[in-house]
Amino acid sequence: MIKEVLGSFIENLKTAKNYPFILVIATTDVSLIPGITVAGASPELTHFTPAADAEFLVLGKCKVINTVPITPDGIPTPALVTRASLSFTRVTKLVVNAGSRILPKIPFIDVGGKPGGDIRKYSLDLETTERIIENSTLLGEELSNTFDLLVIGESIPAGTTTAMAVLQGLGYDAIDKVSSASPNNPKELKRKVVLDALKNLPSNTLEKISKLADPMLISVAGISLGFKGKILLAGGTQMTAAAAIIKEFNKEKLKDIAIGTTKWIVKDKCSDIISLAKQVGVALIYADLDFSISKHKGIRVYEEGYVKEGVGAGGASILAMINGAKNEDIVRRVDEMYSELLISKN
Repeated sequence: MIKEVLGSFIENLKTAKNYPFILVIATTDVSLIPGITVAGASPELTHFTPAADAEFLVLGKCKVINTVPITPDGIPTPALVTRASLSFTRVTKLVVNAGSRILPKIPFIDVGGKPGGDIRKYSLDLETTERIIENSTLLGEELSNTFDLLVIGESIPAGTTTAMAVLQGLGYDAIDKVSSASPNNPKELKRKVVLDALKNLPSNTLEKISKLADPMLISVAGISLGFKGKILLAGGTQMTAAAAIIKEFNKEKLKDIAIGTTKWIVKDKCSDIISLAKQVGVALIYADLDFSISKHKGIRVYEEGYVKEGVGAGGASILAMINGAKNEDIVRRVDEMYSELLISKN
C-alpha cells in the first residue's frame, strides 16, 4: 500500500506514461569518519558502495567488489529491494555519476563532478559545483524530450550527514532529524561534524552548497531543475536536502516534486522526515512495506530499524505497487534474489 503523508502526488504516478529510474551515485570523505555510516563493511569500503550498488541494480551482480555491499553486521544493500521492486515494472534504469571515487564497470552518464571532501573543511570547489549543476540541468532538459516523470534514487555513504549540514546551512531546523542506516543513529557524531562544518560559512548560497553538499545532492537538484515534468525523489531524509537546494533556485518547481520513501523512514523515532519535508514544503509519500514475513533474517531486520532506505528502495517499491504488486509479492521477489546471492556466495 502507498500512503500520502504530505501533499497529493500518487495520481501523478498512476497517470505517468513513460518514466525512467535514475540512480545518482557519488562519494565524500565524510564516510571515512569512523562510526558515521554503516553503508559498507568498513570506512574504506564505503567508497566502493555506490559503484557496486549501481552494478547490482543493472546487472544483478557486482564487478568492483566480489559481493553485494553489506553493513558491518552483514545486512545486504537496499539495492536488493530496489532491483526486486523494479522487476515488476518496465522502467529504463540509468546511472548518473556525480562524483564517485570508484567508477562502476557498466555504462553510465557522467556530469563532470568529483568526489566530495570532508565538509568540515570544504566539500567541493565552486567551479565543480557549477559544472555539476549545469550538466545535470542539461541532462534534465534532455530527459524532458522523452519522459513525463522522473524517479531519482541515490547511493552515497554518509549522505545523511551532508544532508543535515545542507539543511541547517540553508536555515532549516535539521539537527538530529536525519536518519541512519543503523538502528543506533550516531547523532552526537553527526551533530559534531555538522556544527564544525557550519563554522565560517559563506553567505553566498552557491558557496554554502559547495562547502556543505555532496555531489549527489547537487546533481539530483540540477536534474530536477532541468526536467519539465513531475519528479519522485526516491529516498529518505537526504532528499529533503535535495528539495531544499531546488527551492533555492526555483521555489515553484517544488509543486512538481514529491519524496517517495519507505515506512521505516517515516516511522523512525530517531529521525523526523515529516518535519523536514514540512519545513522545505515538499510532498511526501511512502511504501508501507512489511518485511517481517521474509524467510531471511537479513531481510527481516529491516523491521528492527536496519538500513531503512537507499538506492531508491522506497520509490522503487512505490512503482511496483503502482504496477499492481502487493507487499507479499515484493518480499517474495526480494527473498528469491537474496537466496540466489547466498547460493552464489557459498
